[in-house]
Amino acid sequence: MELDPRNAALAAQAADTAGLHSVEVRVGDAALTDQYADLVPADLVLICGVFGNISGADVRATIGYASALCAPGGTVVWTRHRRPPDLVPRICHWFAEQGFEQRWLSEPGDGFGLGVHRFTGHPRPLRPGTRMFTFVDNGTP
Repeated sequence: MELDPRNAALAAQAADTAGLHSVEVRVGDAALTDQYADLVPADLVLICGVFGNISGADVRATIGYASALCAPGGTVVWTRHRRPPDLVPRICHWFAEQGFEQRWLSEPGDGFGLGVHRFTGHPRPLRPGTRMFTFVDNGTP
């Protein structure tokens, strides 16, 4: 899901070039639950380039929505910078609260946060017409 049609076109072209013909790139606001209504529950959910650009409260709320986006046994891959405040430890805790098991986490010294969590719970219904997060101007929640 990408709001900028130019970025979406580049992503679609890259997927096609890589032979990933089952990858669908959509143009739309990734924050809106309605964008995912026909895609859930999913085996793979990517939340990349989001957590470093929204408030801590929205990070936690978005993790709550991940349990509605993921199929049982599904995987979430997420990213977040490690600049202060380093929310990565709390992000891992918030995923655990929502029924996710940590499968991999980048080391603090790597300078970036990248996590992989597997959903061990049961999906919740995805509430339609809901905004999961709002991007902030400064990128530092």
